[in-house]
Amino acid sequence: MSTFDIFIDYTCPWVAQIYPWIVDVLSKDKSLKVNWRSFPLEQINNELDDWKCWNQDENYISRGLWALRGGIAARMIGDNFHNQYMAKILDEKHVKRADIRSRQAIIDIAQKLSFPDEFTIFLDDATRLQEISKDYSYAVSLGVFGTPTFLFDDTHLAFLKTFTPPKSDSISFFNNFYQMAALKNYFGELKRPQPPWPRHAKD
Repeated sequence: MSTFDIFIDYTCPWVAQIYPWIVDVLSKDKSLKVNWRSFPLEQINNELDDWKCWNQDENYISRGLWALRGGIAARMIGDNFHNQYMAKILDEKHVKRADIRSRQAIIDIAQKLSFPDEFTIFLDDATRLQEISKDYSYAVSLGVFGTPTFLFDDTHLAFLKTFTPPKSDSISFFNNFYQMAALKNYFGELKRPQPPWPRHAKD
């Protein structure tokens, strides 16, 4: 395994928790690469058979589509731009509690990060919605139901809820997770009772 996918929605707090961990893992193991893929939670959580969030008109206020479009646009410019974007938008949403639902909110983030003009061009291209739809359809065909979901070796899926591991444990935690999620085909589900988790998770 050198490349793996993670299906995300920037509005998900668990994505905000795994992002610093994954960045640290990638910085320590240069053989690894992640493909960030879109999975709009508002779509999987809707109860209408024919409703698609990416097909709505301009009056529809999506909770996460503009953010996902921004993530794709940033990746089109370069991985470093995407890393900056993801760190910033997760901070805005989950730390500062800012409203990231609008196009203008995403433009403001890009301006704060001094992104080149190409970002806005890529952001506004309707092809981004098609790409989100394609990622989502692929994910659903695999059985994805939430974020973050990891896809290893194009075969093995694992949805993960975790607080950010300490940097001293980031690589070993990733390796342990991979061993269980990708190499143990008989493994199904592990879940801590609540309480105690997550009450003492950061102790």
